[in-house]
Amino acid sequence: MNLPNKLTVGRMLAVPFFIVVLMLGYYYASAVIFILAALTDMLDGQIARKYNLVTNFGKIMDPLADKLLVISALVCLVELGHVQGWMVIVILAREFTVTGLRTVAAAQGIVIAAGMTGKIKTVLQMIAVIALLLLNWPFSLIGIPFAEIMLWASVIMTIISGVEYIAKNKQVFSM
Repeated sequence: MNLPNKLTVGRMLAVPFFIVVLMLGYYYASAVIFILAALTDMLDGQIARKYNLVTNFGKIMDPLADKLLVISALVCLVELGHVQGWMVIVILAREFTVTGLRTVAAAQGIVIAAGMTGKIKTVLQMIAVIALLLLNWPFSLIGIPFAEIMLWASVIMTIISGVEYIAKNKQVFSM
């Protein structure tokens, strides 16, 4: 297993630790774990492209690791009262739809890699989660609801990217 794939697996293994720390109420410590895990997402992609280590495992597991990290955080934040449940349902619906699309495509020998809107969606979701974990600090000091703005932006981009994935890959459903 190459280094980018090890970073992806490491990100997945960090999720249970993140959840425990967050649910114990250690928001800033959970933010540190989340940030480190999110940075591995950026790092594994850069390493894979730079050293030509892109694999089908990475194309499939990297987006799943991102989903696991972000969705775990959002579900915990719903439980803690920081995120509205319907927002997470919209995000989950998109993720299940795209994952289903990828699964159908994979059965046909087609690998659908993450597109740009999906990457933007992931970055916005990660920024929103970090801002929520930091309880909107430092923006709360000046009265800017940055965490809420980022959460709304991520939900909107989630919808846009989901529609784009379906539109670009609709032929997969007809096979």
